[in-house]
Amino acid sequence: MLARAALTVLALAASPVAGAPVLEQPIDCVLGETCYVQNYVDADPSSGWSDFACGRLSYDGHKGTDFALPTTAAMQDGVDVLAAAAGRVVGTRDGMQDALVTKDRLAAVKGKECGNGVAIDHGAGWVTQYCHMKRGSISVVKGEIVDAGTPLGQVGLSGKTEFPHLHMSLRHKGKVVDPFAPGDPDATCASLREDALWATNPGYVPGGIVRLGYDIGVPDYADIKSGVAGTDTLPPDAPAIVLFSLGFGSRTGDQLEITITGPNGFSFTNQVTLKKPQALYFRAAGKKRPAAGWPTGNYLGTVTLTRNGQVYARDKLTLTIRE
Repeated sequence: MLARAALTVLALAASPVAGAPVLEQPIDCVLGETCYVQNYVDADPSSGWSDFACGRLSYDGHKGTDFALPTTAAMQDGVDVLAAAAGRVVGTRDGMQDALVTKDRLAAVKGKECGNGVAIDHGAGWVTQYCHMKRGSISVVKGEIVDAGTPLGQVGLSGKTEFPHLHMSLRHKGKVVDPFAPGDPDATCASLREDALWATNPGYVPGGIVRLGYDIGVPDYADIKSGVAGTDTLPPDAPAIVLFSLGFGSRTGDQLEITITGPNGFSFTNQVTLKKPQALYFRAAGKKRPAAGWPTGNYLGTVTLTRNGQVYARDKLTLTIRE
């Protein structure tokens, strides 16, 4: 299960700005459990980048909010993209391939970086755009009137993208607006803005744990991200017990601790210091099989992330050893 960062986030009513629409969550998932925000709008007008809370969950020139899924397997199962507010569909595109973008594919998506998507006009110059949707999933047509929460299609991997997610952008008369911080860009780096345009403000999560899993060795990164890696049961003769953690939003100096406890007093702990900021990363640690094999029963793995001496994310996962 995706772990929500251990910061207090309060639900506040949105304060519309200049007739802006009040936005519902545009993806059918539970933030902090089955999805998370990977990137926010770039709030830095220079060649650097920053999110609205002065964190690093963005990149230079990023113009929307990225609601990410933990694995491509979750994408394949199907997650609906929803209209964030009522309006009229003013554009759609479908038919583009769902595939991770690589250098040899950049030319193929040039001018169509959004991939398969939908645009909705909410009146008074306000438009939302929904990008990277799954091929063949678009379920609305140009000119259609939709309500907030109307399914538009499903999350995909089309266009210029490296992970399954919905990129939703909000514009007013062509200018990008950050729904988390639509007002004065020089305001303090608050993680919860009262002028946010969300009906229920999800607040700001500066990083966390996407998923945990057990394996008999350190799995390939691609298998972790796809969802192939990971099991909840192993036999007593498994060569090792390894717990891996896929995380997002690391900063230099973050501490990551992996602990596994089990029957007969078994205990294992591994601690590492993360050396650089990374949008996505993984760490894994474990123990080789003892001579007598693994005792049957339940093992509990815990991953804890600490920043500046404060725990900001923790998740747990159980493994069963059985014949």
